[in-house]
Amino acid sequence: MNIQIAAAAVKKSVTVEAPIERAFSAFAAMGDWWVKTHTIAASDQKDVTMEPRAGGRWYETGMNGEQCDWGKVAEWQPPHRMLLLWQISADWKFDPDLITEVEVRFTEEGKNRTRVELEHRKLEAYGAAAKAMAESFGSEGGWSGLLAAYAKAC
Repeated sequence: MNIQIAAAAVKKSVTVEAPIERAFSAFAAMGDWWVKTHTIAASDQKDVTMEPRAGGRWYETGMNGEQCDWGKVAEWQPPHRMLLLWQISADWKFDPDLITEVEVRFTEEGKNRTRVELEHRKLEAYGAAAKAMAESFGSEGGWSGLLAAYAKAC
C-alpha cells in the first residue's frame, strides 16, 4: 500500500516600495537579505547565489569557501517571474532527487510599488515529513520572515 501525504502549498506575499525591475533584481540578490542563520553549510553563511538564467545554480557559500547547492533556477523571466527548484531535504541537506518548487511573481502596483507573491509547492515530495515542512516554510522563521528581510533590503 502506497500512501501519499498531501501538503498545501505555502503562499506568502509582500508589497515593496520599489519599481518592478529593482524588486526582481533585489530578490535575485539573495545574499544581500537572506537570513544568515538559515544555512546548510558547515561554516557560517557568507553568500547566497542564484545564477540569473534558466538552468542556473542556486547555492550558498560558507565562510570557509564551501559551496552547498540548494537547487536550480528552472525559469527566469525578468522582471515578472522566477521559478526555483528547492532541493533541500527535511534533514536540511541538499538532495538532488528531491524537487519542490518556489515560484516568485512580481506585479507592478504603481510606479514605485511592486507586489511580490511567493508560492512554495509540491511539498508532497517530502513524504511523511510534508506537513511538518509546510508548517516550517509557512512560519515566521520560514518564508514570512525571509520576505520581511527582503522587503527591508529592497
